[in-house]
Amino acid sequence: MSQQIAGFKESMDFYNAKFESYKLCLEEKEEIIKKLQVENQHLLTTNIEHGTRLTQVEQSLRENNLEINGVPEFKNENVITTLLQLAKTVGEPLEDSDILHATRVAKLNQETSRPRPMVVKLRTPRHRDNIIAAVVRFNKKNSNEKLNSQHLGISGDRKPVYVAEHLCLANKQLHAATRKLAKELNYKFVWVRNGRVFVRKDESHSAILIRSLDGLSLLKNEKTTNNNNKVA
Repeated sequence: MSQQIAGFKESMDFYNAKFESYKLCLEEKEEIIKKLQVENQHLLTTNIEHGTRLTQVEQSLRENNLEINGVPEFKNENVITTLLQLAKTVGEPLEDSDILHATRVAKLNQETSRPRPMVVKLRTPRHRDNIIAAVVRFNKKNSNEKLNSQHLGISGDRKPVYVAEHLCLANKQLHAATRKLAKELNYKFVWVRNGRVFVRKDESHSAILIRSLDGLSLLKNEKTTNNNNKVA
């Protein structure tokens, strides 16, 4: 009997030792997993920060630029001449020396039939802002005949012409996503200023700065309040 008890005790000691070994191993694995989770979160945060900095750099390189959409394309066209006519039309004339570079650029969506956008690099951000402001004033004053291809001396069907800041790809995507969601939520205003995207529900609400695609969830969840300098 005593031998059986001794054998049973020996077995229990063996299994207890195994259990403690497994427990220790499990605790070590859990500690490794926790460390990996922390490292992964750090890498994700770093990646987001690097992406944000890259976007800021790319946008800063475009701070003097205008993007003009809707101008019909013609063989042997002169983009600079078109821009000078546009500036004259909206009451903010430019000199040749104010234009550092002007060209057509590839379309983001190659399947669309729209003409390629024009990108123009002006001498200073002030020149860019003055042209954009002049276009806004012109369109308000001529609400029944907003800026179009005929104003630029282009014959044929009248095509609307749009002038805006030249956004980098990431900000273009953010602007497009913001416009789409704002339409779904009945926000009246979406605009860009100095490469940053803003929305405003209506005249009685304050502007909201949209910093990222994740920030759009604040609009989606309707958690915003009517405070100044809100950021999403």
